[in-house]
Amino acid sequence: MNIIGIDPGLNNTGVGVLKLENKTLTCLYHNVIKTDSKKKLPERLDTICSKLNDILTEYNPEYAAVEDVFFSVNIKSALLLGHTRGAIMATLLSKGVKVYEFTALQIKKSVVGYGKADKEQVKRMVELHLNLKLDKVKYDVSDALGCALCLGLNLTGGYFDL
Repeated sequence: MNIIGIDPGLNNTGVGVLKLENKTLTCLYHNVIKTDSKKKLPERLDTICSKLNDILTEYNPEYAAVEDVFFSVNIKSALLLGHTRGAIMATLLSKGVKVYEFTALQIKKSVVGYGKADKEQVKRMVELHLNLKLDKVKYDVSDALGCALCLGLNLTGGYFDL
């Protein structure tokens, strides 16, 4: 079965697809969906959803892990992130993908073993878990893979009550 992990962002949305087979997780795909900051919100959301739709069609995941919203002091940023997450979840649900949400704390706890790990620690542990190198990859991608890994580990090990 395939699992897609998503680190939502209006400028950069990280995406990672993992294959879960015999309790082993392997990476099939990872990338960043970038949008043009000069375009209006609906066009940017369309870019994210269109590219996500292409990824869903190619890899046909059964499950999705989407990073939950973190607290933000900037209200406008929080609203834009909310729009982005909503569009992403609607796209996933329209394809019949079962969606789970995880907080950054839950992801870090599952992947690193420590809920206050920094982004570099998460990236390194994602590399170790998946046996791949992410040296020149943005944190958006390693966070998305971490999110997918969190769900994969939970599906095989039952860390959370899904």
